[in-house]
Amino acid sequence: MAKFKTSLGTAYPLGSSYDGKGVNFALFSAHAEKVELCIFDASGAEEQERYVIRESENNIWHIYLEGAGPDLVYGYRVYGPYRPEEGFRFNHHKLLIDPYGKKLVGKLIWNKAIFGYDIDSPDKDLSFSELDSASYVPKSVVVDDAYDWEGDKRPGYEFEDTVIYETQLRGYTALHPYVPEAKRGTFAGFNHRSVINYIKWLGVTAVEFLPVHAFFGNRHKKGYITDNYWGYESFSFFAPEQSYLGTNSITEIKDLIKNLHRHGIEVILDVVYNHTGEGNQLGPTLCYRGIDNSSYYTLNPDNKRYYYDSTGCGASFNLQNPNVLKLVMDSLRYWATQMHVDGFRFDLAPTLSRQKMSFTQESGFFYSVAQDDVLSRVKMIAEPWDIGYGGYQVGAFLPGWAEWNDKYRDNIRRFWKGDMFQTAEMASRLSGSSDIFNYNNRSIWASVNFITAHDGFNLRDLVSYNHKHNLSNGEGNKDGSDSNWSWNSGAEGETDNRVIKENRIARAKAMMTTLMLSFGTPMMVAGDEFARTQMGNNNPYCQDNALTWIAWEGITPECKDFARYVKQLVRLRKKLKIFNRHSFFTGKPIDKSGFKDISWYNEQGKEFSAADWHDGNRKSLSYCVYTGNRFVMAIFNANFNEQEWRLPSLPDNYVWNMVLDSSGNFKAGSLGSSQKIKVPAWSVLVFEIKK
Repeated sequence: MAKFKTSLGTAYPLGSSYDGKGVNFALFSAHAEKVELCIFDASGAEEQERYVIRESENNIWHIYLEGAGPDLVYGYRVYGPYRPEEGFRFNHHKLLIDPYGKKLVGKLIWNKAIFGYDIDSPDKDLSFSELDSASYVPKSVVVDDAYDWEGDKRPGYEFEDTVIYETQLRGYTALHPYVPEAKRGTFAGFNHRSVINYIKWLGVTAVEFLPVHAFFGNRHKKGYITDNYWGYESFSFFAPEQSYLGTNSITEIKDLIKNLHRHGIEVILDVVYNHTGEGNQLGPTLCYRGIDNSSYYTLNPDNKRYYYDSTGCGASFNLQNPNVLKLVMDSLRYWATQMHVDGFRFDLAPTLSRQKMSFTQESGFFYSVAQDDVLSRVKMIAEPWDIGYGGYQVGAFLPGWAEWNDKYRDNIRRFWKGDMFQTAEMASRLSGSSDIFNYNNRSIWASVNFITAHDGFNLRDLVSYNHKHNLSNGEGNKDGSDSNWSWNSGAEGETDNRVIKENRIARAKAMMTTLMLSFGTPMMVAGDEFARTQMGNNNPYCQDNALTWIAWEGITPECKDFARYVKQLVRLRKKLKIFNRHSFFTGKPIDKSGFKDISWYNEQGKEFSAADWHDGNRKSLSYCVYTGNRFVMAIFNANFNEQEWRLPSLPDNYVWNMVLDSSGNFKAGSLGSSQKIKVPAWSVLVFEIKK
């Protein structure tokens, strides 16, 4: 006898919804012939009940279980044609998680049963597997969304006031000495007062977490020596990664976000809607493929057995389908409203905005975000490239969007490496990259400025290695970028040479200073503030170990000094009050004083001439920014030696007051108009006008 009394239920909302009396289940599938709801015990190990869903309304299959409640474990079996050459891959022998499921239980075990085809067959995915996968896959869990936010108030920083701190949640606390061992690597561990207090001390305004949606990757996969650490194989867009839940309760995430908000820190999630962990036609059948392959994925129009892939991960998620687009939008709204997340960074964002495989600003995704009352008010950040045709779209996103600016990254690295012909471009990068973003009334903060991120060398390795060292990834050192624009200062890797070490520290400080003195939205990666190393590995996506974890107890006194310097930089950026602007610079006077909103000066104390801009050997410049009540000058010297510099002339009774010296070698307070100084090698100096 069935445990629960059933009725038709409703088509909306999708997923499983508890109303206090029972649970409604609703699942989209346009081509299914029958759907079964399978109920399991609390562990997900034993199937207890199975209910046939007979009602399909506008392709939504739904049923209501009276008496069911939170923590009920379930999955689906979906019946339909298995004709891969036509794009159909239904296989009712495979238990499927709910695309809208908000929590998972159980582990993925890499077994031949999780594949829709017989992996031993010479026909591969054209064959059909009758092995039951239920014992090897996670199951969905009914969740009660009720939670006391205690009047939670979002910090609500404008983009121009934002400083982003990117980190991987697990690695941040995996070795933290003050976090209880049982909580390390979890949301609860990150919520420890020692972690929150440190981030608040540093002064950043937002923490950007690498993916926290449930991800599977290569874990437990036979023959793979490495694991998916970063999490860019997201599988469920609602359920959090199970290993990040120390108490197995999603209230952990809400507790963390609420506490970060209390301390004035926003939360941004790195989200991966461009592909899923199911991969290409040879991947497993765990959710979307078995529910409705031809709806959820973009198929190759010439041969629907295969997928169109603009991601390099097997198959592009099909946001051109309105039901799939709705899934993504519902997921974003869930995290913004139910979880109080403050913004999102979209991995390979052009894939989400393709129509007939081409990127367009007129995509359904862009339109849906723009008209949404919730999502149009949170921070939206694009990684503006994928590997598809026309995939590089830096600067092409709509007003209201910010974008990762890799042109900024490369130019700043090359300038402080000492490369030729970098100074003219650097002026654009320092001033918000108007050549890229100043169109259609976009704001100066649209450029997310970064020198390092999770992907690529971190700051210490950028000044310590000429070449990547990725052998431990198991791919023969062929993975990761070869275009690092790094310089080891004279020795590859760690060294005891005092001169080399001093040069590395000077350039690391100069780069971090440049980041905080650039117009746009600055982003740093966790650990750079105290110069942690990944031993030259520029693609540690699979290194879930001490190579990527932050070794808090290994931070030296010198590294602590570096962290104090970074804190000083963040504080200075806020104090100067010249970066909280919307509009780009014009280079024209803004009032009767005759001072321009931005001017560029050479070492003679004169504004840059055409010859200065075209001088490929030039490795220094300065800007003067005037806001009407603030006049700030910053000098950037990437020369091997100190450089004599004449300060610009000032009106009577005004002096230049130095507020920052990245080298620590310049000893001065107030300096007169047109006075000559010596700018230390590999350094940045900052002055304010003082009466």
